[in-house]
Amino acid sequence: MSFLWPQNLWLLLALPWLPLLYLWLLRRRGKPVLRVSSVGPLRRAASRQWRRHVPPLLYLLAFAALLLGMARPVAPVKLPWARTTVLLAMDVSLSMRVRDVEPTRMVAAQAAAHSFLNELPKNIDVGLVTFAGSAQVAQQATLDRLSVTAAIDAIQMQMGTAVGSAIVLCLAELFPDHDIDLTEMNFGPRSQARSLDDKDKLPPKPFTPVAPGSYDAAAIILLTDGRRTTGVDTLQAARMAAERGVRIHVVGLGTTDGHLAQGEGGMAIYLQLDEPTLREVARLTGGEYHHAATAEVLRSVYQSLGSRMQVQTRDTELTALMAGVAALLIVAGASLSLLWFGRIG
Repeated sequence: MSFLWPQNLWLLLALPWLPLLYLWLLRRRGKPVLRVSSVGPLRRAASRQWRRHVPPLLYLLAFAALLLGMARPVAPVKLPWARTTVLLAMDVSLSMRVRDVEPTRMVAAQAAAHSFLNELPKNIDVGLVTFAGSAQVAQQATLDRLSVTAAIDAIQMQMGTAVGSAIVLCLAELFPDHDIDLTEMNFGPRSQARSLDDKDKLPPKPFTPVAPGSYDAAAIILLTDGRRTTGVDTLQAARMAAERGVRIHVVGLGTTDGHLAQGEGGMAIYLQLDEPTLREVARLTGGEYHHAATAEVLRSVYQSLGSRMQVQTRDTELTALMAGVAALLIVAGASLSLLWFGRIG
């Protein structure tokens, strides 16, 4: 546990004085003389003397909770997952046909994606972006798992690996009002001539960068088996995601040492996984990097990401909780005082 205002912890030094003050007040009241004809009622009354100390004890605990709350305590607390949208960005380049991950990288990735959907809470929208030489939205974010499943099964492979373009397209889907133009980033600014449709578009909202990983409304899960060969620079795209607070969890699939394999038509496919860049993408955005060399590892990684998105551990301020505990203790003390003694004291 940490404290946002630790200087207020000095107030806790007042706590030991309160019991001493209470004892002093009890002694100050003196000892009244009572004449009784029988000691039985007196003994029963004496046996219940502990009751009068219970309400003050509860008040003392309430005061301690309030003083602790004034220091604004912060602790890691497991909370329900707050994100509402998860975008899967899947590599569909021709190298995904390689069989070093059985039965093929592509089939293993599709099976793992299905497992991920099964683990993910049903109230989270899921979308699919596929990328090879270019990136495209295969399925917009939706709660309809059948639509996402059909889009995953309908994947067709192409040449090239535009990792950065896939990230930019995901950001364009998540922030439609940021005017992110993938075409302009790939081919330069458009001409000054604008269509009638462009005139009807609202101007982009002012964009203020936020802390990496601070955007809780979305996450991107990127799966690739190679390195960027075309499109937007991968780290440039990662920095765009970091500025918007979007976490990118990266899954690297296949070999890391690099070798050549024969593709369709005798074309060689470069298979080396650019692990340093992918790790940097995860680091810049506050996400995680996982390497999956087998179908089993890939499936376990996806299942782990899916199940962990149901709850998350976040640093949470406990001031309101402390105030609530103090209020309950005060109410309990007052209620017991009223019940036992007929007055609140």
